[in-house]
Amino acid sequence: MKIICNKSNLVKGVSIVSKAVPSKTTMPILECILIDATMDIIRLTANDMELGIQTEIEGEIIEHGMIAIDAKIFSEIVRKLPDNEIVIETDNNLQMTITCEKAKFDISGKSGDDFSYLPIIEKNETVTISQFTLKEVIRQTIFSIADNESNKLMTGELFEIQNGILRVVSLDGHRISIRKIELKEPCEDRKIVVPGKTLIEISKILSGEAESEVCMYFTNNHIVFEFDNTIVVSRLIEGEYFKIDQMLSSDYETKVRINKRELLNCIDRATLLVKEGDKKPIIINIGDEVMELRIKSQLGSMNEDIMIHKEGKDLMIGFNPKFLIDALRVIDDEEVDLYLMNAKAPCFIKDEAENYIYLILPVNFNAI
Repeated sequence: MKIICNKSNLVKGVSIVSKAVPSKTTMPILECILIDATMDIIRLTANDMELGIQTEIEGEIIEHGMIAIDAKIFSEIVRKLPDNEIVIETDNNLQMTITCEKAKFDISGKSGDDFSYLPIIEKNETVTISQFTLKEVIRQTIFSIADNESNKLMTGELFEIQNGILRVVSLDGHRISIRKIELKEPCEDRKIVVPGKTLIEISKILSGEAESEVCMYFTNNHIVFEFDNTIVVSRLIEGEYFKIDQMLSSDYETKVRINKRELLNCIDRATLLVKEGDKKPIIINIGDEVMELRIKSQLGSMNEDIMIHKEGKDLMIGFNPKFLIDALRVIDDEEVDLYLMNAKAPCFIKDEAENYIYLILPVNFNAI
């Protein structure tokens, strides 16, 4: 094999597929990137058996062929070469030579035939949304997946399509995040759970442009994302997702409309007094036109008032401040509505159309 390509194209391609290279594995071939120039296009592929990514890069193919090369060393070499054309050659002994200007590297590769190719997925029905929308939906929900493996379903997000609406849900036992997107074209109803790791990596690759689209395909075991000459194939998380609708309620006894930026900044300031790892609640006292926020820790105490528009009863309630900050940071509205029942019931932050819903459980506190 002999190929010539621009450094920037190669670096970008290697960076994309490297997201599917496992950090630990007992199979050395999975630590490789496959460079496939057997056809008339240069393809790079990485696959950790849960997540596989393939992307195409521009370049000239002088001699067809393919080779699997250690991802870490290849990535480091390519990144540190001069900004010029890179020539990659292989011989019959699976030796690869990388040349750029006066720099020349010789490294050992592995046979491409041993590489685990991406599974072939039947593309029966496609769901198309803009890259901007998918990137935003992930950003607005991914923070409330669980990071422990004790309940696998909590480490993923529910993608549920019903009546032309895509609903994306994440939860970690203390909070729920929901985003709804109206799809451009009708498609079959379905429910799948996509690993959070897959969504985090896809979010890094997406350009986020409103004009660029992502095509999604589903099977019983996999989801496929196609965009910008890149294919991402991920295994799904098996199992029945939690009955979310049973956890949601439209009942409330207190409704508060508040400036989002003021509330976020106030909670952010309050957390200056909380050491990392400390579980100090922020106490919210809701009165007629004022919301008072208080926090007390070993470092000191703080209280601040914010003007609000309130309907219903006065209420004092405590929350983990981080959970409020996470939700408020991803809401784009200038004002937000909080719906509350009592000091032991969840708080709902949602818009009127319920395009987003954030449920946050309160915490017990001693009034301070």
